[in-house]
Parts: sequence; structure tokens; C-alpha cells
Amino acid sequence: MKTKNNRIVVVIPYYNASKHIASVINKLPDYIDGIIIVNDKSPDVLPFEIIKSEKNQKTELFIIDCEVNLGVGGATKKGFQFAIEKGFDIVIKVDADDQMDISYLPEMIKPLIENKAHVSKGNRFKRTKELKKMPLVRRIGNLGISFLAKIATGYWNNFDPTNGFIAIKTNVLKDIDFENLSNRYFFETSLLSEFYFNGVKIKDITMPAIYGDEKSSMKVWKMPFVFSFNLLKLFVKRILKSYFLYDFNIGSVYLIFGKLLFLFGLIFGGMNWHHYAQIKTPTPTGTIMIATISLILGFQLLLQFIQYDIFNAPKVVDNE
Repeated sequence: MKTKNNRIVVVIPYYNASKHIASVINKLPDYIDGIIIVNDKSPDVLPFEIIKSEKNQKTELFIIDCEVNLGVGGATKKGFQFAIEKGFDIVIKVDADDQMDISYLPEMIKPLIENKAHVSKGNRFKRTKELKKMPLVRRIGNLGISFLAKIATGYWNNFDPTNGFIAIKTNVLKDIDFENLSNRYFFETSLLSEFYFNGVKIKDITMPAIYGDEKSSMKVWKMPFVFSFNLLKLFVKRILKSYFLYDFNIGSVYLIFGKLLFLFGLIFGGMNWHHYAQIKTPTPTGTIMIATISLILGFQLLLQFIQYDIFNAPKVVDNE
């Protein structure tokens, strides 16, 4: 594959994956210029000699040892920052557990090399056959989180935000504040949120979900609570910055008046309904009309705001 003089590096956060990491290294193509393995203070010892024997001799190998466990997001951030320091042009994050199909690397890199996108990432939800292999609990959870993440991050045209198979131009990474990125499983979604404020264009790459015999340290039952709270924070932050702090536009007007009218109709109608129910008197037609019209107008304006937000989402023109 021609990389047009782009220096490409793969970042692999490592934690308890000694049975799989050598296979991951072995599958990496020859045009990869560097491999950065971030050992996140793993109890499972990193098999350095096996890794060294698997990699291409032309590929630089860097090992970063974390003094404390940072989490998958923290380890990835450390790898990204190292890639920037070393002057690589494209950085690809690959997990050490061999759940990612490395054969899709050319497809991931292509839109970045051709300057059609700044970022490309995997999307496991367009391949129905392979999707059925994903554990049901994860499938339902990922679908729900993906939809909520669209709202929170503003990337309405992208899906599967928790997919960690991602390729990024390092000049895009230089413009974001790493302090705002999560150190744990919310890392990918928080990264998308930061990209939004810089208008970063993201290309989804359709690929299958792969599940082997590895054991995830993710506590599935905790995820709805962790993600719901964090997604709400991202949503509030995005709306405040995009529509009130950084800019004030027609979307801001839709949101303000839509919210005010809807709340007025809801509160005014509810209070009057309760009042007239208490005195056992039919609610006056005029009162009902005021509440109903306020609710309808408010709801329509909120829908207009959502439509405006979707239309202005950063997107790749040929996104499939």
C-alpha cells in the first residue's frame, strides 16, 4: 500500500493480554513504521522477546512502562502523545486482545492519506451476520450508548462510538486538550466530543465484531451508569459551547424559545388542570388552548433545533 510518505505508527495499550499481543504484532503490515506498546502496569508480564521476534525488522518498536495503572484511555493518551513527539503523521490505536481485524488497516488509512477525512474508525453495526456473534448484553448496551453518544457528541452521522479501532492524523491530536479525555472506557466517546469543537471529519469503516476467549475487565452492569452520567455532561458542555459561548445562531433561538414554550405549556397546563380538578370544575377552553399551543410550538421548535444540529454535524461527504 502506498502511504504517500506518511509515517504511520500503531499504539497498543497493553493489559493482561500476553496470549494475544504477539498475534496482533504479527498481523501488522510491513508499511507500518512504528509500534508503540504502552504497558499499563499489567500483572500479566509483557512477552517482549516474542513480540520482538514477530515484528518486521524495519518497524521501530517502542515500549512505554506506566508506573501506575492508567486505564485503557490513559495508556492510549500516553501512546498518542509519544507518537506526536516522535513526529509520526498517522497514529492507529489497536487493542492488544486481538479483537480487531487488522486486515481493515488499509481501508482505515486510505481516507486519511487522501485527505478525505481527519479520522477513521470502526463501525461494527452495519454487518448483521457478524453482529449476531456479539454477546446480546453488549449488543443492546452498545446500540443504546451509540444513539445517546450521537446526541452528546454531535456526530449524528457516525455510529459505534465505543469502537477503539481508530486511525487519526496526529496534527488533529495536537489541537485537542488531553486533560479532557477520559482515562477509562469512556475514552473513545470523550475523544469524539473533543474532535467536534475542531470540526474534525470522521469516516466510519464497516467491519465485523470479533470475540475470542479473552476476558474483559469491563463491568457490564456499571456501564449504563458510567456512560449515562458522562454523556449528559458531554451534551450540556457541547450545547453551551456550540450555541452560547462560541457562537449564537438560529439553532440557539430554536433551543431557547422551544424550551421556554414547552416548559410553559407543561407547567401552566399541569397547574391549571390540577386546580380545576380540585374544585371539580371543567378547565376553561381558553386555558386548554394556551397550554396546548405552547406545547406544540415548543415541541416543533425543539425539533427544528435537532434538525439544525444534525445538518451542521461534521461529516465526510462520501461517508457510507
